[in-house]
Amino acid sequence: VTLLEGPFKRAQDLNLEHLLQYDVDRLLAPFRKEAGLAPKAEPFPNWSGLDGHVGGHYLTAMALYVASIGNAQCQQRMEYIVQELAACQVANGNGYVGGIPNGHRIWTQLGQGNIRPLHRAWVPWYNLHKTFAGLRDAWIHGKNAQAKQVLIKLADWCDALLRDFADEQMETMLNQEHGGMNEVLADISRSTGDKTYLDLACRFSHRQLLDPMSKGRDSLDNKHANTQVPKAVGFQRIAELGGDDKHLKAAQFYGGTVL
Repeated sequence: VTLLEGPFKRAQDLNLEHLLQYDVDRLLAPFRKEAGLAPKAEPFPNWSGLDGHVGGHYLTAMALYVASIGNAQCQQRMEYIVQELAACQVANGNGYVGGIPNGHRIWTQLGQGNIRPLHRAWVPWYNLHKTFAGLRDAWIHGKNAQAKQVLIKLADWCDALLRDFADEQMETMLNQEHGGMNEVLADISRSTGDKTYLDLACRFSHRQLLDPMSKGRDSLDNKHANTQVPKAVGFQRIAELGGDDKHLKAAQFYGGTVL
């Protein structure tokens, strides 16, 4: 879709003008810090404790502008961000890449079955989902092959981390906001043809929402909308890729109830 002159085109151009004022190295500083690499610039001071999530959003923005208008500056920035994330992933040494403060301690203890450090931090899975999504968009929309490599390694790290988690542990973990982890993992499965990631996506489907809605029961009262919407989008994506009937019914009920 190409926008012609008008209010939408002006909004698109104004948004791009704003985005290109960001110092990319400042967005990448949390990732380099967590990887043990010296930051190339000072991190932005806002969202302290949720460091890294804006960098993931920004990568998505660059990929979408590359896809929609082919902007050369966005292309250059997208490629640079992916290269830097790849370097951080190599430095981490286990497939992980993220800007979450104290991430290594949180994920190590989570892998040992200790969920408490995760719940004491500011929504690490929600944060990391933005990195997942940014890499997905750089790969799918931005046609960046290196983003695919980094993303698959990150997804494999996630699968290994949670491989021994029981259903009850997963459910306890998912009581904390976790973005659209089920959706992005389903997207990886669709694009790679590897069912491993679809199975992992299903494990990230929060039963607190999935179970009642698959039975036609509205359980949304007093729940944070930004937390629930991506879960339901993930239900739909899983259903589209051959997931079980429960995901389809939950997605249909959500759509009919909310939309």
